[in-house]
Amino acid sequence: MLWHVVLMKRKPDLAPADRTAFVDAFKRAVREIPTVRGVRVGKRVTHGAGYEHGTPDAADYIAVIEFDDVAGVQTYLRHPSHAELGARFGLSFSSAWVYDFEVGEAGLSALDAGGFV
Repeated sequence: MLWHVVLMKRKPDLAPADRTAFVDAFKRAVREIPTVRGVRVGKRVTHGAGYEHGTPDAADYIAVIEFDDVAGVQTYLRHPSHAELGARFGLSFSSAWVYDFEVGEAGLSALDAGGFV
């Protein structure tokens, strides 16, 4: 499985209509693109943990989009619905980090198999 992980910081002056347009484009893309297997979206939570103080304030939201493989995410990125999402993305966020991760079902044993140790 491949996770397409997007960390985002929304522009503070983004108009409500532009917020709605981004959300609509995102929903349409993940609904219309057949290689999308799952979607999770969340808002950052801070609670006073020590690591929060040394972390840059670079993201307030996360989206994780699941695919079977690299070909699935490549299909997603080339799809016309993603083109619209990409245009809205650029207008909506002041910063963003996008990463793709291969994720196994093996749990912690993936650390050994994946070359972490």
